[in-house]
Amino acid sequence: MSYVAVENLVKKYGDITAVDHLSFTVSKGEIFGLLGPNGAGKSTTLNIITTLTDFDKGKVTVDGLDIREHKAEIKRLIGMVPQDIAIYDHLNALENVKFFASLYGYGKSDLTRNAMEALEFVGLSDKIKVKPKQMSGGMRRRLNIACGIAHKPKLIVLDEPTVGVDAQSREHILNSIRLLRDRGATVIYTSHYMQEVEQICDSIAIIDKGQLIACGTETELVSMVTDVQTVFIKTKIPINFEKETFEKKIKLMPGVKGISEEDSVIKLDISVEQNNIGHIIQEFINFGLPIISIKSELPSLDTLFLTLTGRELR
Repeated sequence: MSYVAVENLVKKYGDITAVDHLSFTVSKGEIFGLLGPNGAGKSTTLNIITTLTDFDKGKVTVDGLDIREHKAEIKRLIGMVPQDIAIYDHLNALENVKFFASLYGYGKSDLTRNAMEALEFVGLSDKIKVKPKQMSGGMRRRLNIACGIAHKPKLIVLDEPTVGVDAQSREHILNSIRLLRDRGATVIYTSHYMQEVEQICDSIAIIDKGQLIACGTETELVSMVTDVQTVFIKTKIPINFEKETFEKKIKLMPGVKGISEEDSVIKLDISVEQNNIGHIIQEFINFGLPIISIKSELPSLDTLFLTLTGRELR
């Protein structure tokens, strides 16, 4: 079920087309990665979805509601966590979260309860009286997220939420995003860290020059640039092993594109669609080859992005 639908979206700034007939959907309850190089139209698209920017043509709906016809109602559904940290240095952590939650009309008792729940969620419940200037960069990022989710939004938009944070804070943030999804929220996520996208996103859209280049799961995107995965199987080859017979047998198996061996590591090129690894392992056993380790290798998201757009994500 689509929670966000973007249809033939066009946005121009004078003679510059920032978004060019862009279409994609975000399913309810998923983490949706939106990727693109600088100037691809990501920020403009996010600003349109979150009702911050109007557009020239097309249609955008959130939870079935048209964003032009139901702007006020949609704003209550959305939590925006911007790349630039949007908190007030003169307010402590609790005061910051309560202020942003108050913009959604919560009463005094609800404000405090919601703010405390949000701070506990991001791991800052013991820092409620601490002001942002006394916090580390990772803590400030987590406070930024708390401010964006205290009103319990159904759609959460996170724009580069881990920029400049330490590894521990990054892991905490990523785990929090997964938990938000598991609790029923729909998440749109942008990042320049491909490893993060691979870790947490259920599906991914790649845009460039305001247009959709590709959209789907990571596996579906990989299939656009290759139909082969490489599998490395480390084994222990016995004396008098019938190597030619073994290789001939494996080569005849469905989906096997190639086989080679070096230092007791057998490299197999296998069709992604057919993926016959289970039957291949059985042949190893039949020939008396122990399985020490198996490693599967597909093109990384970095390689995929470079192939589809012609440039690295920076």
